[in-house]
Amino acid sequence: MKTAAAPLRRPFWYYLGPAFLVSVGYMDPGNWATSLEAGSRYGYALLWIVTLSSAIAVLMQVLAAKLGIASGMDLAQAMRARYSPAVARFLFVTAFLAMMATDLAEFMGVALALNLLFGIPLTWAVVLTVFDVLLILWLERFGFRWVEMVILAFVATIGVAYVLELFFAHPNPTEAAWNAFVPNATVFEGATALFLAMGILGATVMPHNLYLHSAQVKTRTRGNPESKRRVYFWSVVDTVTALSAAWLVNGAILVMAAAVFHKNGLLVTEIDQAYLTLKPLLGQAAALTFAIALLASGISSSTTGTLAGQVVFEGFLNVRVRNVAALRLLVRLLTMAPALVAVWFSVRPVTLLVLSQVILSMQLPFSVVPLVSFTSNPELMGELVNPAPLRWLAWAAAGLIVALNLLLLTFAVLGV
Repeated sequence: MKTAAAPLRRPFWYYLGPAFLVSVGYMDPGNWATSLEAGSRYGYALLWIVTLSSAIAVLMQVLAAKLGIASGMDLAQAMRARYSPAVARFLFVTAFLAMMATDLAEFMGVALALNLLFGIPLTWAVVLTVFDVLLILWLERFGFRWVEMVILAFVATIGVAYVLELFFAHPNPTEAAWNAFVPNATVFEGATALFLAMGILGATVMPHNLYLHSAQVKTRTRGNPESKRRVYFWSVVDTVTALSAAWLVNGAILVMAAAVFHKNGLLVTEIDQAYLTLKPLLGQAAALTFAIALLASGISSSTTGTLAGQVVFEGFLNVRVRNVAALRLLVRLLTMAPALVAVWFSVRPVTLLVLSQVILSMQLPFSVVPLVSFTSNPELMGELVNPAPLRWLAWAAAGLIVALNLLLLTFAVLGV
């Protein structure tokens, strides 16, 4: 009697990709502005906040991946299935507003990079960002794996660029390593340091990344006979690896700002200001490298934002759009509209970044709390339900994120 052959195990690299797709959201131009100001204003003192925020990001993205693997639903689909229609519609609106807020920073990053590299006016530079939709559609003809590989190439470009920036900047490695892991509370005497720290922590979990990751990880379970636990294990490896790269990039931005700007007594609060200041301090090569990394960051993060928009639309509205090209173009036009209007009215990029973070702060609880709740539900998650220690840690992290974002929102409203 013949026995059934055991299912063939897929190689580990098959599972890598979804987390790298979302990792660009953690090194988008919005994060650049915060890290540049933190480093130029306080040196290495807030570097441990970057480490803490990255650890929380890993936790939340692991939960997002777990939700997709265990339930077969992305976060948007789970919200529609588990909540009443009225609540689901409300969450859909908040998710879409969050994507528009996120895109404010990402579009401005692309526009600033094109302006700095090629002298293209900001208005036209923002319009040009619509073409990354065409890039996605063209690559998908060869399989979605190609989209992931291109995003991975962008991540690698950003990483290599910041290796070069650190080479140009000559930071103090001992001081940087110490401050990366040892909390430094001496700078929190005034409200500014606390505001910056909350800006770094408050922007840790980007709502659209949770939707995208929970959807994209399902491409590793579709038609895969292997156990959910094995898929989850490699998804954790994928997430830790990808977001560790994001941590290194964000840390490198702050370290560069500390070693170059803080050391020379210069306060940098604008991304284009950093580019223009690097020229006389470190030379044209350093400034050019900075702009190229900014362009890669903006294009890749706005691309994944468009993909996340598709997930949100299809998940909440329970539709499978046949004309994906039209949907993505519609998402792109809707989310880029605020950035385009702001540029037309000559709103300062830093103002847009602050506004985007405030809007994200308002929406973030509506993504994080349901995610932790869903992954702690044994009926929904089965064998992958959060064990008690992970559940406590997840609720503590969610509470910290919500509290800090509410405090950040309060500061913004009061003008502190």
